[in-house]
Amino acid sequence: MSTEPLSPETRALLSQISTATLTSQLMARGLRNTFMQKVHRLTTGGPSMVGEAFTLRYIPAREDIDVSAVFEDRNHPQRKAVETIPQGHVLVIDCRQDIRAAGAGSILVTRTMMRGAAGVVTDGGLRDSPTIEALDYPVYYGGRAAPTNLTRHHAVDINVPIGCGDVPVYPGDIIVGDREGVVVIPRHLADEVARQGTEQTLMEDFVTERVLAGQSIFGLYPPNAETVAAFEAWKKGR
Repeated sequence: MSTEPLSPETRALLSQISTATLTSQLMARGLRNTFMQKVHRLTTGGPSMVGEAFTLRYIPAREDIDVSAVFEDRNHPQRKAVETIPQGHVLVIDCRQDIRAAGAGSILVTRTMMRGAAGVVTDGGLRDSPTIEALDYPVYYGGRAAPTNLTRHHAVDINVPIGCGDVPVYPGDIIVGDREGVVVIPRHLADEVARQGTEQTLMEDFVTERVLAGQSIFGLYPPNAETVAAFEAWKKGR
């Protein structure tokens, strides 16, 4: 399994491929559970999101432990995650799909942006959501939630395997987000998926062009030999 950093070339390719295409590429490799459920884009500005996963895990809160004073500890996992996430990584927060409290708020999300992170994803709530919504930065969430994380969540670990939106996420997995949602790509497949996903995107652009010209989908989608030949000629003429 590859542990090499994501190359600029692969990062650039993945930023131009839809999550729909990426899930198709992963399904062809036997991976069906890769698209996060009930996780949606909050921000309207900013590019598509591509980066290695840096994870934060919550378990249910307990009243005698989860009090405001815990935030004074510089090793509190939530605070530590925000202050140690590497550049180009995506902070992925496991809230167990509980949106009754916020996994983070605008100050922490903004701090990850200023540290050069590639985005933030949680299957829980985010507070200060109108402020976050205005950021020129990829942020995905399960819902709006004013209450602080301490009311529902206890932060226990950073950079460990988690679940987010019912999808397993391992540190270093590649997280890609567009306007449709978020997909998780095992790191060792990312380079191959990026190359073949780019080719699939070109083919689908060609198919769409032909459909708009009035052509039937039969023999076009999926393509027969004649369509494949026409596609190759189309690529050369671009």
